Amino acid sequence: QLQLVESGGGSVHPGGSLTLSCRASGSTLSNYAIAWIRQAPGKEREGVSCVDIGDDIKMYEDSVKGRFTISTDNANNAVYLRIDSLQPADTGVYYCAARLWNCPYSLGTMGTGNPYAYWGQGTLATVSS
Repeated sequence: QLQLVESGGGSVHPGGSLTLSCRASGSTLSNYAIAWIRQAPGKEREGVSCVDIGDDIKMYEDSVKGRFTISTDNANNAVYLRIDSLQPADTGVYYCAARLWNCPYSLGTMGTGNPYAYWGQGTLATVSS
């Protein structure tokens, strides 16, 4: 069974950068799409980025385009999310999640839907001055 473990969160000043890691075990990621989902305090979970690993197709939610970069590391069975120009609104718990084959049709607020079969435990990023 696929297991996901996130790391890399922490406290950062506005304007700084973070790279979050999602390391997988139990299965190779080649047949999966991996998404990063953010949950800000008091808000719903929202998908911010996703990568279809088999086809290397990447998606970003509109509000993070240009600042978030998702990347894959097949040798280490990992996916990363680099966040540049961090803003206080980026504060939240970042989860990586997996589903077979392809990313969902769209990202953004998830509401009650959950298109992902596997989730990590999350890593907290706090952006404040």
